[in-house]
Amino acid sequence: MRKIVLALWCVSAVFALSSATASAASKEEIDAEVQEAVENFYRHTSAGRRLAQKASGMLVFPKVFKAGIGIGGEYGEGALLVRGNTASYYSIAGASIGFQLGAQVKSQIILFMNQRVLEEFRRSQGWEAGVDASVAVATLGAGGEITTETLNKPIIGFIFSNKGLMYNLTFEGSKISRIER
Repeated sequence: MRKIVLALWCVSAVFALSSATASAASKEEIDAEVQEAVENFYRHTSAGRRLAQKASGMLVFPKVFKAGIGIGGEYGEGALLVRGNTASYYSIAGASIGFQLGAQVKSQIILFMNQRVLEEFRRSQGWEAGVDASVAVATLGAGGEITTETLNKPIIGFIFSNKGLMYNLTFEGSKISRIER
């Protein structure tokens, strides 16, 4: 029972922290954080920069807060960039059950590699990665390049922190919804 209470407290804390942070953020603050995340992303992977330049759209969540003890939750806000300009704002939220302990802040970028998948995303009322579309999470092969299999996917996701790309993570189970700012 004590573990359940602790887990629920942890999940509540991450949502309270992220909600307080998100509700205080203006368009200008989100745009500044998105720009900083994109610059950080480009520092970590030149292949990511090349893919972003080819993409029809880039969905950027500069700070996704995640915490859990057995039961976990995550939340973040960001923006969809089309041709380098902010097109709209989105939130990402998710919950999970399983072996997990701790908290982290990570950045997530989703590249829509063609106009069709970008338009499908923009028309959706709430997009859930892994249900509505498959996101290929980018992994680096020999020489720091993204694998050929990943390059051929219509939607490519990157998860990173200040220390670089993060591995063995997934977008599945995360719901992305448009927000008005």
